[in-house]
Amino acid sequence: MGYMMTLCALRLLLYDMFSTHCLCSNTTTFWMLWSGAAGVLVGHPFDTVKVRLQVQNVNKPMYRGTFHCFQSIIRQESMLGLYKGIGSPMMGLTFINAIVFGVQGNTMRMLGRDTPLNQFLAGASAGAIQCVICCPMELAKTRMQMQGTGEKKSKRKMYKNSLDCLVRIYNKEGIRGINRGMVTTLVRETPGFGVYFLAYDVLTRSLGCEPEDPYMIPKLLFAGGMSGIASWLSTYPVDVIKSRLQADGVGGVYQYNGIMDCVRQSIQKEGWRVFTRGLTSTLLRAFPVNATTFATVTLFLMYMREGGECSIPDSEPPSVQLQPLQTQTQPTSM
Repeated sequence: MGYMMTLCALRLLLYDMFSTHCLCSNTTTFWMLWSGAAGVLVGHPFDTVKVRLQVQNVNKPMYRGTFHCFQSIIRQESMLGLYKGIGSPMMGLTFINAIVFGVQGNTMRMLGRDTPLNQFLAGASAGAIQCVICCPMELAKTRMQMQGTGEKKSKRKMYKNSLDCLVRIYNKEGIRGINRGMVTTLVRETPGFGVYFLAYDVLTRSLGCEPEDPYMIPKLLFAGGMSGIASWLSTYPVDVIKSRLQADGVGGVYQYNGIMDCVRQSIQKEGWRVFTRGLTSTLLRAFPVNATTFATVTLFLMYMREGGECSIPDSEPPSVQLQPLQTQTQPTSM
């Protein structure tokens, strides 16, 4: 069906892939993993800048803004500095995608009708459950991103890599330690994923993707990118607090006693503007990450449908409209 594949066909193909046995081939697995990996590779430098801006000491700031932060990291730590902590999201990618696809799809089938409200509820359910993987993953990512700030070669590395980071935190603080920031992650991811699915559903319906529309794929990419931005805007203040809590305690010094204490101290020192720190980098990241991921998945689905690698049942499609294609890697996850 090539570039003329409708959104409905994309939904149906995704449904068939996960509800039948279409995911048995190595090619399928490779492309689904690559779609998420592509998004991580494009977005991680922006995420590193976001975290640095969110947690930097307001009394002795190292960075004046987004672009200054980019320049400083490259100059002081090389390009590799922007990719610190990338091992963690790469490790958690498969598990998070599996949870999100599975939970969102099953929730939609349980709810029975494809409505904007049900899209929100299904997305929120998927966002909440994937926090089990997302929280420890982001803890390791944040700690690695903050390690060796401003140093090209760290004189003393506390953590060798993301896995070593989690092991060391577990040995020192136990289960509670590797789940630091779980509540804020839950508060961020639950409505964040709900807004993402809701926005994507509304946008794709409003844009009207028809078989004869030559601009269908750009429309789908636009919908995915804008949905990512909407998702981040809806929960960004919570993400600032989450980052500060997860970065707290590096070097054994703890600044915050909990969520409310972090909120109180942050507002007291920096005012309400604190909740927008790193927002520019996040919004610059949100669109290309979602667009890159969605483009990869779209090309994969076209290849699978045209190549005939998957055997799509000839049975009558379900009467219920299917959920939109999920493309977010960590609203990040997001």
